[in-house]
Amino acid sequence: MKIISWNVNGIRAVAKKNFFTSFEQMAPDILCLQETKAQDDQVAEVLKSLLVWHIFSNSAEKKGYSGTTIISKEKPLNVTKDIGISEHDTEGRVLCAEYDQFFLINVYVPNSGSALKRLDYRQEWDKAFFDYLKNLEKQKPVIVCGDFNVAHTDIDLARPKPNYNKSAGYMQEEIDGMDRFTNGGLKDTFRHFYPDMTDKYSWWSYRAGARGKNVGWRIDYFLTSESFLSQLKDAFILNEVMDSDHCPVGIELK
Repeated sequence: MKIISWNVNGIRAVAKKNFFTSFEQMAPDILCLQETKAQDDQVAEVLKSLLVWHIFSNSAEKKGYSGTTIISKEKPLNVTKDIGISEHDTEGRVLCAEYDQFFLINVYVPNSGSALKRLDYRQEWDKAFFDYLKNLEKQKPVIVCGDFNVAHTDIDLARPKPNYNKSAGYMQEEIDGMDRFTNGGLKDTFRHFYPDMTDKYSWWSYRAGARGKNVGWRIDYFLTSESFLSQLKDAFILNEVMDSDHCPVGIELK
């Protein structure tokens, strides 16, 4: 089984590019999308050509903002939205599909913002989301994927020193939030297979030709329960897939 995660930065925009060609070429069994920027009915309309796929989405109350979608070849046992806390459940950021062997959670973690206006809220969200995952994990292993909006360590972004504690996505508070996940039994699958690999990123600013120069950040992840690591065959980053400011990332199960 191949599971892929991709922040598409607007599903209607990416559909006008090469999304469907990329979808075929990537050949996922499950594709998780973030930042769809569309309501559920709009997502369904864009993806209506995917006739044999099971499609689930969670949209924000604010139109044209945030949003998550799961496209699955196999019908999940159950699908739920959000984490059950009203202050965190208005932006369509969490979508969970239950399968026989695991829960798959698709997440679009809040961005702290250019002026760090949401940094305090982001810390509350990180803790609440961690607690939600650990509660699910009591039932069966979890796989959580999506845009976490943080570079975890200095090898996860091209320019760590100029950005540390100055830029959203590399504030110590955000790093602490990721530490909570990885120290709390949820393992970064890419670093499990490639602990020291550098220059592999999943997001690039549209400014100053950053992608062409590979001045990027690895902020999109697959985390899994430690007990599930033995089921993994590989983790990967598909830098060559364009159409968004993020590229897809994924895992392959044995």
